[in-house]
Amino acid sequence: MTTTTGRPPARSTRVGLALGRGLLTGGVAGGALAALIVGVVVGKVPLFVTGLGLPFVYGLLLFLAGRPRRAREAAVVPRTALAAVEGLHVAESAMSERPVRFDLTVTPDEGPAFRVEFTQDINVVDLPDYRPGGVLVVRYPPDRPWLMRIVKRPTPEWEERAAGARPDAAPGAARVSAPAEVRGVGFVGFLGLLLGVAAVVLLFRVDLFERGAADPPSASASGSGAGVGAGAGAAPAPAPAPAPATPTVSSTWSTRVVSAGSGVIVLGAGQSFRSDGELRRAIDSLTAERDPRSAIALVAQEDLLSVAFSPTGGKTPEFDPLELPYERIPALIEEARSSLGVHAPQSWQLVADRLAGSLSIRISVTGPEGTGLLEADVEGRVLRRTPAS
Repeated sequence: MTTTTGRPPARSTRVGLALGRGLLTGGVAGGALAALIVGVVVGKVPLFVTGLGLPFVYGLLLFLAGRPRRAREAAVVPRTALAAVEGLHVAESAMSERPVRFDLTVTPDEGPAFRVEFTQDINVVDLPDYRPGGVLVVRYPPDRPWLMRIVKRPTPEWEERAAGARPDAAPGAARVSAPAEVRGVGFVGFLGLLLGVAAVVLLFRVDLFERGAADPPSASASGSGAGVGAGAGAAPAPAPAPAPATPTVSSTWSTRVVSAGSGVIVLGAGQSFRSDGELRRAIDSLTAERDPRSAIALVAQEDLLSVAFSPTGGKTPEFDPLELPYERIPALIEEARSSLGVHAPQSWQLVADRLAGSLSIRISVTGPEGTGLLEADVEGRVLRRTPAS
């Protein structure tokens, strides 16, 4: 079953737009992350601020570009119908509102019955009201039935109809779903990420190389000088202090780079910072040899972590990344992936900083529907959700 309003765009056009948006999104993510790191390393505050602000400007442009489409979709009158619960799955969550995956047979007053699967948050105290074989009242846009929502408080008329209805199950062939994600978007997005990083590094390569050339001489040179002094009759130099213990490197990491102003960890294939404890272990490693309270920004993605530290005498608001609620972060990421209207998440990003005053955590999720944002405080409590456009 497919109901449309107006002529849909050609498949080649949809594929081209999806690939173009994937490349641009990856480029913005890579460029912003590289600007954060390079800005701290070379001491360029405008570049660092650009890295922080670029994703938000890009998100605003996407929002404005999607306004005509949202206006057309808002003009479609939603349809109300009865639906029989064929099956459901309740996801594990520490929140009182739990994501529930429903499999329904929908019987509209006009048109044939169809099957649909969708996810909706249901309070734990209301879960007994939703069981296989029950009849619900649902509402959905007729041109996008996969955006189904359960009407929790239907009108008396619909309550009466639901109480006496016994709809038959629709066959699996009548199932409707959102358009399949364009293959290759993930690869194109990764390519854009690499291009964004390369562009920033190439633009500021001179500053990076000059900074490397200006570093003080190594400890071996100073040790040589000390040896000459001792040979001339000077008092022997005191024994050097023992070097700090090198932090243990996790077997799940493929790359770990630590400089004076930043630290980056890249996970190996098949690993994710959504795993319990993985993000905290990486932060402990990056802050083991410095004052962790000097962090000015933390950016985490599926397999990439970057922490920027304030240069000596810096004026940017600092925070201690060890104060973040690491035991709550995996649940917050999953909640953002399932509750922001992004049905096929392609990427997520977590940003923590104190630029707005208090320490805040912002988790953005991007997919075919756009980008959604979840904001939480230092205790891991959700402050607000901004669904995808």
